[in-house]
Amino acid sequence: MPADLAVIGLGPYGLPLAQAAVAAGIPTIGYRTGPEAGSLSPAEQRRMLSGGFRPTTNAAELGRVRTAVICAPTPRDAEGGLDLAQVETAARTLAAHLRPHTTVILESAVYPGTTEEFLRPLLEEGSGLRAGRDFHLAYSPSRVDPGNRDFTPANTPKVIGGLTPACTESAAAFFGRLTDKVVRARGPREAETVQVLETNYRHVNIALVNEMAVLCHDLGVDLWDVVRCAETKPFGFEAFRPGPGVGGHTVPQDLTAHNGRGLRMVELARQVNGRMPGYVVQRAATLLNEHGKSARGARVLLLGVTYKPDLADLQDTPAQEVALRLIELGASVSYHDPYVPAWSVLDRPLPRADSLYEAAADADLTILLQQHRTYDLQGLSVKAQLLLDTRGAVPTGAAHRL
Repeated sequence: MPADLAVIGLGPYGLPLAQAAVAAGIPTIGYRTGPEAGSLSPAEQRRMLSGGFRPTTNAAELGRVRTAVICAPTPRDAEGGLDLAQVETAARTLAAHLRPHTTVILESAVYPGTTEEFLRPLLEEGSGLRAGRDFHLAYSPSRVDPGNRDFTPANTPKVIGGLTPACTESAAAFFGRLTDKVVRARGPREAETVQVLETNYRHVNIALVNEMAVLCHDLGVDLWDVVRCAETKPFGFEAFRPGPGVGGHTVPQDLTAHNGRGLRMVELARQVNGRMPGYVVQRAATLLNEHGKSARGARVLLLGVTYKPDLADLQDTPAQEVALRLIELGASVSYHDPYVPAWSVLDRPLPRADSLYEAAADADLTILLQQHRTYDLQGLSVKAQLLLDTRGAVPTGAAHRL
């Protein structure tokens, strides 16, 4: 059966889109743009394949679909901006096979203006076709939340901004097959800026509560109780909780590297969040000292090293810096994570604990970095000699909280 959809880029955005399309009965092919790590389990990927999903390395197949969605990753480059190299590769590959009347949608995290100023020329020059006349072009911010069982592509509204009204309607018609609600933006720049606002909203609010965590510890205030009470307010407040740092594939954007017009609050948020791994290590060293032990030579167990609970994704996980700083202090670091069979820091493999309770009982300090559902935190608090909880997940009084 010929495919109806091509998903270009099979990472954290592309694979969930392909999964939703297959579940909706849309014949789908997937084309990789580079080394990409998705968040789907092997069982989910097997179900996709049995449902008709077909990975391909044959670029010619991209010219046989009605809709092509570019989901190539855009990691941070050396200057702090977004690296569009994989988007460019995807665009050039697609352009060489682009046919009239195809709908092309960009979902990668990009700067406002990228669809019109960067993607459009690549597609037009490579295909000889004109966007808005010969093929449809639109942007839609990805709203994937890996591991979230409550919000799926089907019940998450999709924002669409097309180059022309016809482009918007064509893209909306496609996404209308996947989601209950499509929201039409005025154009691609507005849709791109939706992604910037949503991403920065998360990072700024995480930074606020992380800074509150440091302040409240110094004041002897239980921040977790403060948040519990504050979230009862029915308006004007959304609860965020502190942690050891932020990770994942969504890069906060202050736009400075793109056009020199930065968002000062976003840059400050990045600085605050970037300090959290160091703060965790500082708290760890203080706890060890208070219990008559030095960080040098201490046995430290890191519990949960992925960036998000119940996923095997290590993208920008703060656990990496926490481990590195502890090693620099002379600690003997090991880890436990049911989703990570092997883990290295600066190409140095770290020992993986096979028995969680035995490892916690043996360690001078256990640090909970990620709250996986499989962890019995009450039992862990009993077994651990000393427990630092960076997620506020352990019952009150059973551990030292961030």
